Amino acid sequence: MSRPEQKSSVIVIGAGLGGLAAACTMAARGHKVTVLEANDWLGGKAAEWREGGYRFDMGPTILTVPRVLERVFSEAGVDMHERLDLRRLDPQWRCFFEDGQTLDLEENAERMAQVLESLCAEDGDGYRDLMETSRQLHETSERFFFWKSVGGIADTMDLRSTFTLATLRDVLRLRMDSTFAREIRKRIHNPQAAQMLDHLTQYVGSNPFQASAVLLGIADMQSHDGVWYPMGGTRAVPEALVRLGEELGAEFRTGVWVRRILTRNGRACGVLTGQGEVLEADVIISNMDSVRTMRELLAHVPSAGFERKWKRRRPACSGVVLYLGLDRTYDHLAHHDFVFSADPEEEFDAIYRRGVPAPDPTCYLAAPSRTDPDVAPEGGEALYVLVHTPYIHRGQNWQEMFPGYRQVILDKLKRCGRMPDLEERIRVEHHLTPLDIQERYSTLRGAIYGLASHGRLNGAFKPANRSAEVPGLYLAGGSAHPGAGMPMALMSGWIAADCADHDMVEARAS
Repeated sequence: MSRPEQKSSVIVIGAGLGGLAAACTMAARGHKVTVLEANDWLGGKAAEWREGGYRFDMGPTILTVPRVLERVFSEAGVDMHERLDLRRLDPQWRCFFEDGQTLDLEENAERMAQVLESLCAEDGDGYRDLMETSRQLHETSERFFFWKSVGGIADTMDLRSTFTLATLRDVLRLRMDSTFAREIRKRIHNPQAAQMLDHLTQYVGSNPFQASAVLLGIADMQSHDGVWYPMGGTRAVPEALVRLGEELGAEFRTGVWVRRILTRNGRACGVLTGQGEVLEADVIISNMDSVRTMRELLAHVPSAGFERKWKRRRPACSGVVLYLGLDRTYDHLAHHDFVFSADPEEEFDAIYRRGVPAPDPTCYLAAPSRTDPDVAPEGGEALYVLVHTPYIHRGQNWQEMFPGYRQVILDKLKRCGRMPDLEERIRVEHHLTPLDIQERYSTLRGAIYGLASHGRLNGAFKPANRSAEVPGLYLAGGSAHPGAGMPMALMSGWIAADCADHDMVEARAS
């Protein structure tokens, strides 16, 4: 592929999905890109673990909205489908409940409505109305929220040129006076169906009873764009992006952590590495947690505005992850599954208000061998188990807490997940605790999803991709706009790169 003449130098801090998307976009537009990654692998949370013939995705396991990834590849004129083999999954989830009932989340909205109607009269029409509302929210988000740097409601529109009565109607559609769970329960009366739909907030690690109703747009995104599995696992996505970046001339350096972002006359101009190396650049894109970027890498720069806006926002949840290599499969599982708590409000209260692990947790499972047999020896399963926990609180020692909580999780899976012989089927095992997540990925207090999406007016917003405090600095990743989840992290990288590229074009023209 041909590349335009290189324009400016760019340093990307962190090689997570957002950083890789930013690096590929900037390199495709002709900039000289260097990516600095503290760990010895590229891909951030989209890492993998292998043992005894089993292969596990360690972080994200669900790919939605693949057109975001397509856009990154198209920057270089490359067809994403030539690089990735994506398989569409339906049902999207299978749900297991304490009373022995199961319920599948199906991609087709009308078929799903008919299923819900059979469970509870009027829930079919309620689901149709929910999905229409979700479609409107999704369309409004595409116009005002996605594909540009946004840090609050004022950033979503140009009030001088676009604020019309039609725009006002669109803004009111965002339902910023309501919560995710409230909007679901207005329409869905079957408690198990409501609990299933609550967990669309799984992608952003937030409490549906506190999360903004704007997030309902996720339902239409998932139904319309589908749930996908890249053959080789979600790890195949960063591997394909690294290959693309290398073809475009980007340099990737692992084992290099950044101590400080350097500034000159208030503008970002380079970085100081932990090894004492000074690297200069015209643009810095940080894929490190946005709050930690501002507080730690820019401790020498006044950032009162950033702190005023974000210091009261709490981190999203963390989690315990079990990687279980089994010598059998469980045919009743789908590729993606939820084993639900008996009382969701009690569960969310424990995690998000009291700050303690839920005594009866919901477990998310990925059982990929039914789609990708290469993840395990023949007849086996590489079972991924994620249970959300509070972010790291003072006084919690996860080294002491983990053994007991591991047993709570396994007991839940044996009972409610209908896997009574699970423990005796484990042949290899690995795990991550909130402390491990913080140390591996430099997250804020072990949070997997950046800042929690709580609050009716501001809950949907994250720190903007273009830094207001430091010109020349741009933020990417799940802790920056538009938020967590594979497509949103990828989009954040594209937005950061697009903003940086346009800013440099404007600077040269002035």
